[in-house]
Formats: sequence, structure tokens, C-alpha cells
Amino acid sequence: MRRIAPLVPFLLAAATAGAQAPGGQMPPTPVETVRPRQQSLATTLNAVGSLRAGEAVTVRPEVAGRIEAVLFDEGQRVDKGTVLFRLDAALARADLAEAEANAANSAREAQRAGELLAKKLVAPADADAKRASANVDAAKLASSRTRLAKTEIRAPFTGITGLRKVSAGEYVNIGDALVDLVQLDPIKLDFSVPETQLGRVQTGQTIAVSLDAWPGQRFEGRVYAVAPQVDAATRTLALRAQLPNPDGRLKPGQFARVALETARNASALVIPEQALWPQGEQQCVYVVKDGKAELRPVKIGQREAGLVEITEGLSESDVVISAGQLKIGPGTPVAPVGGSGSGSGGNAPAAAASH
Repeated sequence: MRRIAPLVPFLLAAATAGAQAPGGQMPPTPVETVRPRQQSLATTLNAVGSLRAGEAVTVRPEVAGRIEAVLFDEGQRVDKGTVLFRLDAALARADLAEAEANAANSAREAQRAGELLAKKLVAPADADAKRASANVDAAKLASSRTRLAKTEIRAPFTGITGLRKVSAGEYVNIGDALVDLVQLDPIKLDFSVPETQLGRVQTGQTIAVSLDAWPGQRFEGRVYAVAPQVDAATRTLALRAQLPNPDGRLKPGQFARVALETARNASALVIPEQALWPQGEQQCVYVVKDGKAELRPVKIGQREAGLVEITEGLSESDVVISAGQLKIGPGTPVAPVGGSGSGSGGNAPAAAASH
């Protein structure tokens, strides 16, 4: 025991020296790094809104009658002009036949009166009366044709039929609700922005929409109308956008979260969001400088999909630490390893830091 005891301090010193880098210093701390990169980044304004049908109408008859046939299925897509309902047209056809006969007879009498007037065999007033009668009967004929045409109730636009409210054989009056017709592609979106943002919005701007029914998905559209005045009660400005909806997944009435693109920076400098290392109210990042960690204050701009724009404090040549900040402090020797993948080229920063 007397011979072993003097060796203990020597063994501890040797173990400590083995854990240290040459020169008696601790080895550099491994950290992940990225380089800032330029990319196109949008300035957005967030709002909430509601989807509404591109077009929506309740189909109603313009003439009374008994429904003879229902010519569509509920929930069916129909083209503009498709016959949806046919009313009993027996009386309308009879009225049309009578009007055609009267019009033909009046036209012949007006023609004969004109011939007699040319020979001065009738008074001009009599010829004028025949022509007026012919015109009246022609107008009645046109009216009868119109009434007959209205016994076929057609789709006013291409859309999806709803649940019909009547059945074949039922008598309907003018204006009774028959079925709803809704256009879903394209679909519209109504939303509002505060009046303080009035100068940032205009038609043609792009929107990105997210909905609870389709988590993780974004639907893009474009603003096509801006209200001409601010709502005095809410102090907001209403906007309306249009979104493609070819598969019909978006439904009128759905709640939507809207990101309105008000501007776009084609050369924004971005880094991964996790590279930020706030110090109180000041945003900072760690950069690799001469093999050591340097804490540098920065100013940030827009955020998008895990990235943050740096408006001041960094350049593309800087090497930013994106992971491992908990193990370091200002001046700590660091050894860059493979990047996090959120920025450009983890290997390039590592090579740069080794100089």
C-alpha cells in the first residue's frame, strides 16, 4: 500500500491529460452548422374567412303547373341549360296552337288589306287596323311559345344539384322552391382585414388557405375583388378571393385561415428557425469565427416553413450554428459536423470552419 499510494496522483493526471487536446485545452464541442442562403420569401397578412359557393341559387318555376318529370339525381353535376324539371305542358301547347292559328289568320288579312290599299279599294285606316291586329296576334304567339318553354325548368349555370324539395306529380306555384344548385369550382372565399392594412391589399394578390378538415394542406387562390368602403361597425375591409376546387373537397360555409401575400422578396436571406438563440428581447445566433462560437445579434423578418429571414447581422459567407447551442457559450471552441438539412450545405460550413 505504501508503494501504490504515490502513483495515484500520477494516474489521475495522466487520465486528465488524455481527455484534453494537445496543449492542455478541452477538445472543441461538436455542433451542426449551415450557411445562410437566399430564397424568395413572401410578406404575408393573416386573416380568417369563410368559403362560399362560386354561384348558388334556389331553382324556382316561373309558371304554375304539375311536375310531370324530375330529370336529375340529387347531388348530380349538371351543365348549364340542362332540363331539371318538366311541368305538364298540355294546356300550354293548346294555347300555342290557338295563338299560331290566330297569328297566321291575322297575317293573311293584313296582307290582303295591304294589296287592296294599293289599289285604293279600302281606307288607309282599315289597312292600319288589320296590321295592328296582326302585330297583336304575333305578340300573343311569342308569349305562348315563352310559356311553353318555361314548362321546362333548366339549370342556369353548371353546378351540383342539392336535395330536391318536390316530387313528380306535385303541383307547384310560381316561385316555389324546387332544388338548390351550387357551383363549387371555382369556389369563393370571403375574409376581412383591419383598416390599418388598407394600403397593403389589392386585387390580384395570392392567398394560401388552410382548413381544419384538411390538416397540413394548403390551397392557393387569388383576390379578385376588394370592397369599395370600410365597414363602419368593425373597421375592417372585406375582400373576396377565388380558389380552384376541381375535386370538390372545399365546401361552402367552411371556416378558413388565410395568409394573404402582400409582397415578395426574391432574395431574402434565410436560416433555419432553430438557429435563433434569443437573449432577452434581442434575437441572436451563434456563428463560427476562427474555430470558436461567437454570439451575434441579428434582426429578423418573415418566417416561413421552419425558416426565418435575417434582415441584418449575417451574410451568405457566415457559418451559423443550427444545433448544439446548449453545450456552448461565447468563445467556446467548436467543431462543425454535418448540417441539419434545413439550410444549404452542412459540409461547406464545416470546411470553412477548419481554416
